[in-house]
Amino acid sequence: MESATKFNLASVIEHHARNIPEREAIVWKNMRFTYERLNALANRVANALTAMGIGHGDKVALACPNLPFFPIVYYGIIKTGAAVVPLCILFKGREFEYHLHDSDAKAVFVFEGTPELPLLDAVKRGFDRVESCEHLIVMTADPAAPRPLPEHPTLTEVTFDKSEEFECFATQPDDTCTILYTSGTTGHPKGAELTHFNIFSNASTTYMLHLPMMDFTDGEQKTCLITLPLFHSTGQTVQLHANLYAGNRIVLLPRFEPVSTLETMAREQVNFWVGVPTMYWALLKYAEETNFDVTRVAAHMKVCTSGGAPMPVEVMKAFEAKFGVRVLEGYGLSETSPLATFNHFERPSKPGTVGQAIFGVEVKCFDDEDREVPRGARGEVVIRGSNVMKGYYKRPGATAEAFRNGWFHTGDIGIMDDEGYLSIVDRKKDMILRGGYNVYPREVEDALLAHDGVVDAAVVGLPDPTWGETVAAFLVGDADPDAVAATAAERLAAYKRPRAWFVVDELPRNAMGKVRRDILRDQALRSD
Repeated sequence: MESATKFNLASVIEHHARNIPEREAIVWKNMRFTYERLNALANRVANALTAMGIGHGDKVALACPNLPFFPIVYYGIIKTGAAVVPLCILFKGREFEYHLHDSDAKAVFVFEGTPELPLLDAVKRGFDRVESCEHLIVMTADPAAPRPLPEHPTLTEVTFDKSEEFECFATQPDDTCTILYTSGTTGHPKGAELTHFNIFSNASTTYMLHLPMMDFTDGEQKTCLITLPLFHSTGQTVQLHANLYAGNRIVLLPRFEPVSTLETMAREQVNFWVGVPTMYWALLKYAEETNFDVTRVAAHMKVCTSGGAPMPVEVMKAFEAKFGVRVLEGYGLSETSPLATFNHFERPSKPGTVGQAIFGVEVKCFDDEDREVPRGARGEVVIRGSNVMKGYYKRPGATAEAFRNGWFHTGDIGIMDDEGYLSIVDRKKDMILRGGYNVYPREVEDALLAHDGVVDAAVVGLPDPTWGETVAAFLVGDADPDAVAATAAERLAAYKRPRAWFVVDELPRNAMGKVRRDILRDQALRSD
């Protein structure tokens, strides 16, 4: 029986457009969008999509950096009942092709890009090879500028005559809102289907977690700075959705740089920021080397949050001392919307841990037989709750495997202490974390094997003081590593490319034929 309850995540901005219409919602440079204007522009996108025959149950891709286009188009898509598929802007043509095809996207919105990041060209190469994707809409920074690809309409052209009124489709709470692509160490990236309720519950819980840090009794609007990419789950839920839910103001930066980040924090009087450990290290280093006046930031900053990779304790302590602000760590995955655990403000933080389970979420550590391990023992982190995806898109087998016995199995190895604080100590899978981005060895290895002369290949992660981990490649064959690197550059986003190369006679394997990455990792470390 169909539930009588209807809910669409876009109702968040509709609510504020009615009640606080003149309050600023999105800020980028000198452009400032009120909640009323954000909602009206999203309505124009929704009307344009409806005119294209796109609606409930369809998929629409979005490739855009941290610009106002992202929330405008994102909410416009879900207003129709369609699901949005955010794509990494660092992808190459073949990667865009795969994601557009696998997600069954009927349309893709793409920012025109820059000379340094020719995003439109890359998306166009993928789009041209996917017949089922019928529409490509270009978002131009300057609508009056010459058209980059005249055969495709711009966002302005498809929406200029559309109404700013739209009746939001009444989706079910369990309807798919967003498909976020992630992958394991084998196979191709998988689309995690997050529902409207998954994201709403995680965004509202994020807001509640930060309530003790924000003095809302003063009546002043709070400001969040987003430097993490909006195509990532943390940028979307923990920052974009959570702060719009709260009626806060969001300042966007398309690219993280220490100087622009600190100057923006000071100028816009930012109260809340989320970064990955490498960003904290970069800000701290810049402030110390340039003698930056950190009081300009500290005067307004209420709290900072770190995620994506373990935060070195010494970096956290140094940042807190320098900027006079508390840094709280959390943990989650794309499949969990993403937040699952957090160092709650009202309780003491435990540096080195990612905190305790958040409201509505259970977290445990299991052994290989799916039995809970004793506190203090290592086990695979498993999660269940309102934040967990409904499954992997079109992959019932992978979904069933991930949800064994009713728990989502993360593949991460953790330790839970007696107070429920979780520490992530290892990865069951061989994923590499570089600067907060996930790099999956199988995908990189496939790109290396595409080069003539490479007989076999393996990829491992090595410790890196700046990025957390760097990618190292082992090649078997007579190919020149420089030539292989050039091939990889054509197929892989920059953060996935190997930075260290080793040519070996053969790869070490176990009796089952699986590559012994631990041996390769030790070999690489000994070579330094």
